[in-house]
Amino acid sequence: MTTTERPAAGRLAPPHERGTPEFRRLGAALWLSGMATFVLVYSVQGLLPTLSAEFGVGSSVASLALSATTGTLALAVLPLSAVTETWGRTRVMTWALAASAVLALLAPLAPSFGVLVAIRALQGVTLAALPALSMAHLTHEVSARHLGGAVGLLIAGNTLGGLSGRLIASWVAEAAGWRAGLAAVGAVSVAATVAFRLLLPAPTAVTPSRTRLRDLGGPLRRHLGDPGLLCLFGMAFLLMGAFVTVYNYLGYRLLAPPFSLPGTLVGLVFLGYLAGSWASTGAGRLGDRLGRRPVLWVAALLALAGIWVTLPDLLVTVLLGLLMVTVGFFGAHSVASSWVGRRSALLDGAVPAQASSLYLVGYYAGSSVGGAVGGIAFDHGGWAGLTGYVSALLLGALGLALVLRRTPAPA
Repeated sequence: MTTTERPAAGRLAPPHERGTPEFRRLGAALWLSGMATFVLVYSVQGLLPTLSAEFGVGSSVASLALSATTGTLALAVLPLSAVTETWGRTRVMTWALAASAVLALLAPLAPSFGVLVAIRALQGVTLAALPALSMAHLTHEVSARHLGGAVGLLIAGNTLGGLSGRLIASWVAEAAGWRAGLAAVGAVSVAATVAFRLLLPAPTAVTPSRTRLRDLGGPLRRHLGDPGLLCLFGMAFLLMGAFVTVYNYLGYRLLAPPFSLPGTLVGLVFLGYLAGSWASTGAGRLGDRLGRRPVLWVAALLALAGIWVTLPDLLVTVLLGLLMVTVGFFGAHSVASSWVGRRSALLDGAVPAQASSLYLVGYYAGSSVGGAVGGIAFDHGGWAGLTGYVSALLLGALGLALVLRRTPAPA
C-alpha cells in the first residue's frame, strides 16, 4: 500500500491500536505537526517586548504580529479544511507545513513592522487547514477507545511547539536580534516538516468524496444548532483568549520594575508549557476514564484560581499562578477538543471534521481577538486590569461548562 490516499468502499485497513508501530509513528508524526504549527504561530510571543522597542509601538500594537496569524487562521480554517480534506489529508498537511516554513524563512527579511505583520497573516492562511485535518486524521485513523489519549498527544505537541518557538526565538534574539530569532524558528519548522512526512504511516481510511463550499450549509446548521457543541465552541474562544493574554503580556510585566528581570530569564517562563504538555495528555486519558464533564470543570476552575495567584508582585506567586493557568487551560482544551468530534458523530448528517474546524475557529479567534483586547486591558489597567479581564473570560468558560453538564447528548 502506498501513502497516496485514494477513494474506495469501506476502510483500507483497521484503525490503529495503542502499542502498534503504526500508532506510534502516527502519534509521533502528528505530534511533530502540532509542534511545527505552534512553533510558527507563537514564536513571536516571546519577542513582543523586543518588537515594541525595535519599531516604537505599544504592547497592543506589537501583539498584531501574533493576532494577524491567528486571525487569518480563524477566518480560513473552516472553508479550507472542508475543501482540502478531499485532496488527501496527508498531502495537504505536508504542503501546509512546507509553505508555512518557507514564509517563516522570509519573515526575518521583513523591512518594516507592517511587512512582518503581512507575512505573519499569510502564515495563518497556509496553516489554516492543518489543525482541523490533524484532528480529523486522528479520528479516522485511531481506534475510538484510544482517541482521547491520542488527541492529548497531539495537543502535547502543540504545547512543546509553543514552548520551543518562544524559547528559541527569545534566546536567539537576546544574543543576535529578533531577525536571527525568527530565522532559527524557520529552520526548526523545516526540520519538523521533513520528519513529519517521513514518519506518517499510510492512511487506513479512504479519502472523503469531493466537497463543495455550498454543500457545507446543512452540516454547519446541524453543528450550530446543537447546544452542546455551541458550548464547546464558546469555551474554545474564552479559554484561549484568557490563556494567550496571560502569555502575551507577562513578559512586559517581568521586564519592568519591581521585577526588572533580564530578557533571557523572562524567556524561561515559557517552560511552564511543559506542565501543559503533561496536562493535555493526562486530562485526555482522565476524560476517557472518569468522564469529560468533571475533568473539564476542574481544569477551568484551576485556571481561574491561577490568574489570581499571579496578582501579587512576588516572583514565586507569579510563576505558581502561571503554572496553574497553563495546566488548567491545556487540560480543558484537551478534553473539549476531543469531545467535539465525539458529540458531532452523534448528530444525524453532521461532519466531525467540520465540527473540529468550528472548534478551531473559536480557538484561534479567541487568540486573535481575545489577545488583542487583553492588550488594551493591560495598557490601561496594568496587571490588575489584565487579571480582571482574564477572570471574566474564565468565568464565562465555567458558565458554559455548567450549561454543558446539563445538556444531554444528541439522540
